[in-house]
This record gives sequence, structure tokens and C-alpha cells, in this order.
Amino acid sequence: MDYKEVIAFLYSQLPVFHREGKKAFKPGLGNIQQLCDRLGNPQNSFKALHIAGTNGKGSSSHFMASILQEHGFRVGLYTSPHLKSFTERIKLNGENVAEEWVVQFVEKNLQLIQDIKPSFFEWTVLMAFSYFKEQGVDWAVIETGLGGRLDSTNIIHPQACLITNISWDHQDILGDTLEQIAGEKAGIIKQGVPICISERQSFSEGIFLKKAEEMHAPIVFAEDKIQWTSHANVQEQLYLQGKNSLNNYFEISSPYAGEYQIKNIAGILAWCEQIQELDIIPLQWDKILKGIENSKTNTQLRGRWEILQKNPWIVADTGHNESGITQLLAQVKQQNHGQLWIILGMVADKDIHLVLKLFPKDAKYIFCQAQNPRALSGETLQKMAQEHELEGICELDVNKAIKKAKQKAKENDFILITGSTYLVAEINV
Repeated sequence: MDYKEVIAFLYSQLPVFHREGKKAFKPGLGNIQQLCDRLGNPQNSFKALHIAGTNGKGSSSHFMASILQEHGFRVGLYTSPHLKSFTERIKLNGENVAEEWVVQFVEKNLQLIQDIKPSFFEWTVLMAFSYFKEQGVDWAVIETGLGGRLDSTNIIHPQACLITNISWDHQDILGDTLEQIAGEKAGIIKQGVPICISERQSFSEGIFLKKAEEMHAPIVFAEDKIQWTSHANVQEQLYLQGKNSLNNYFEISSPYAGEYQIKNIAGILAWCEQIQELDIIPLQWDKILKGIENSKTNTQLRGRWEILQKNPWIVADTGHNESGITQLLAQVKQQNHGQLWIILGMVADKDIHLVLKLFPKDAKYIFCQAQNPRALSGETLQKMAQEHELEGICELDVNKAIKKAKQKAKENDFILITGSTYLVAEINV
């Protein structure tokens, strides 16, 4: 098989969450434990940092990997889902795993697929662990997929953990209250392993404190260590000034200009301080800041307030749930622009109305549909949007939608593409 045939084989043979939703989710760690046992438990061959959360865990994972790269470590990075290529999920010092390696791994381990019948996500986790072992990484930064407690990545024994924002998402799997969702994320907290919380939220604070106490895990909240004094968006970058727990003032810039990154960066800086204080990794403050500043170059993260064009501005962002969209729209509101155009597509298993009620009524909408089995039809989305007085046209293909918006928009207008990772992934840029 060649690479395309291998990926097609995996999609056809294994339950794939990003295509099938809940029915592809296999709760429990039994499958991944069997898989790893059969391959000599590769997850025990490297040191790991584990990251969970609703929003921000992808950005935080990339920030942390970049920081470790700036310190000269050989760094593995596992994240999901991917935007353009499956190989984005598994990186070594910012470079995607080679397609040839993916082919060889699958062909060599076909019997495992037949014997255990894992989910697509379980298989990709096994691939990442195996690749990191083979490549002899010094550190692996591992992002959870769904939740934490029953997530396949949760068989690792990390040196430190981070939990980012908690918000509404995947209620059909994680629970229908924010407290239940937080409890699932708290499942990555392990015996004696330090945990940092990026955002103190009233409904989750007690849950994290209780779990950390049960596990005798040192816990810190980012806002107790990092205080911001100012922030600004200048020339497509986010500039921050603040002070750390030693009352040392610092300045930092992020190549990702989304203001939601402010909390993510605070979480990463506080986590780095905790890691330093506990002598887990000998991090240096200047290299920590440099790691964040160079993160786009070092790790190639895309789809976070990604500026595709100016005059008119065209920005793509993978925001797709209540918290993510709220923060995204708040930033759009701060932009000095004329007419707002929103190109919107969503997946059907989200709480659509919860998100739609957040969008401005004075924007002009183009409703799309990603080429994904989970995608909500553009026509249905348009009808649901009308219930919230959101008016527009339907153009299923996101690239045709962008073309239409560009034809109608004036130079000072603003075009936002959002609502689904899979929609953003189909943009041809």
C-alpha cells in the first residue's frame, strides 16, 4: 500500500471519531493497554507532559513543545485532530512524521488491528508512542483527545500535567454539566504528579483541588503566578506585558494573535515556573519566552486566528463551541472594520443553538458544509440560524463561499471563517 491507500484503509477499517462522532468513541483504556503491551509498552520509554482541556489544549501543546525545542531537547508532539494531513498529529521537533513511516507501521502491525479492533484514535496514539520511542525523544508533549480520565493518552505516566479552559463540548460523551466535564478532564491528575490549571473557573476549581489532594499532586493556578499588566494586537501579533511570581516584569509576543491565547500563555508560563521550581526540567526564562515567540516557526500550528488576507481582512479560526466562539467574536468586535461577513459551518452533534445565539444579527452569513459525515447540512444550519435572526445564503463549499464574500466585500470589511475545524481544514491557501 502507498500512503493514501493506508489512510483510506484506516478510515474504512477503524471507527473514526471526526467522521462518525460518539459511536466511534471507545471508552476505557483496555484497547490501548493491549495495543501497547503487544508492542512492548512504548509509552514507558520517554518522559512526557500531558495536557487536557476543552479549549486551548492544542495551542498550549504547541507552545510547550516549542519551549522544549528552544532548550535543545528532542521533542515529540502528539495532537489531534489534524487540519490538512494526518501526519500533523505526530511531530518530532516540529516536523511531521514521514508518510513512509506511517505506511511501514501499519503494514507491519496489521495483525494488531485484526486482533484488537481499535478505534482510529487508539491506533494513532499507539503510532505516536511507537514513533517517539523509535526516535528516542527526550520529551513528548501529549494532548488528550476527549476528556482525560478515559482518554487513550491517559496510560502515560507524565512528569507534569496541564489543564486548560473547561467549557461545553462533547456533552454526549463527557457529561451534561460543566462539573461533570471538569471531572473527566481531572482524570489526568495522577499520584504525586504536579498539575497546573490555566484558568480558574468557579465551577471547576473545587473539583481540581479535591482531585489534586486525593492524588497528593502539587497544584497551581496560573493567575496566582502570572499577572498581566497590558496587552495589544500589533501587526498580526499579540504583545503582552506582565510579571511572574518573582515579581519580575517581562514582555512577550505571540505569533498567534487571538486574544484567547492570553490565558493559554499564562497557563504555559505558570506551568513552566512550576516545572522549574520542582526541578523537573531545568528551564530558563529567556528560552521560555523565546519558545512562545517562535512557536509558529517551531511547531507549525495553524487555524488559530489565522490571517489569510488583508483589505478586506479574512481570518480563519477553528473555534467551534460556546467558549471558543464567545472569545473569537469578542476579538472580531474590537477590529475596526466595515461590514462583517461570517462564513459558518458546524458539525451536527454540537449544541448548535447554544452557539448560534452568540453570533451578531447585523453580520452577513454564508452557510457551508464540510465534506465530513458529521457535518451539519448547510441548508439545516441556515434554517436554524434564521431562528436566531441570522440571515444569509447557502454555499456548501467553503472555498466558493470565500470567493463570493470577496466579490461582495469592500476593502474595509471583515470576513471570518469559523464554526468547525473540518471547515477550516478545507480552505485552499
